Amino acid sequence: MAKVEKFEELNCWKLARELTGEVYSLNGKINKDFALRDQLRRASVSIMNNIAEGFGRFSSKEKVRFLEIAQSSANEVKSMLYLMNDLGYIDSALQESLHLKTNICQRQIWGLIKYLRT
Repeated sequence: MAKVEKFEELNCWKLARELTGEVYSLNGKINKDFALRDQLRRASVSIMNNIAEGFGRFSSKEKVRFLEIAQSSANEVKSMLYLMNDLGYIDSALQESLHLKTNICQRQIWGLIKYLRT
């Protein structure tokens, strides 16, 4: 793995940022469900922020701890996407698209965790 000097260079952070942008741009019925919309937004922001915060830590153990939190937030996003589809806030195609992006982000985070643990 090439030396990364800024968290902005991490592919998992870039993808989490894209996901967050897509979550913030969701329109329609979700705009009336303030609690769900807010929780979804906070969870998506948590993914990218925990990647960034972990990057700034000095020990690998601390970095991994924040990356694991990012993983948990990604699972929270995926769970809420199921609920949004069940409630008719988003269609299945959009749910699958956002799930795919979240899954890819999680795989990238896991790769970084594995690298840091070696």
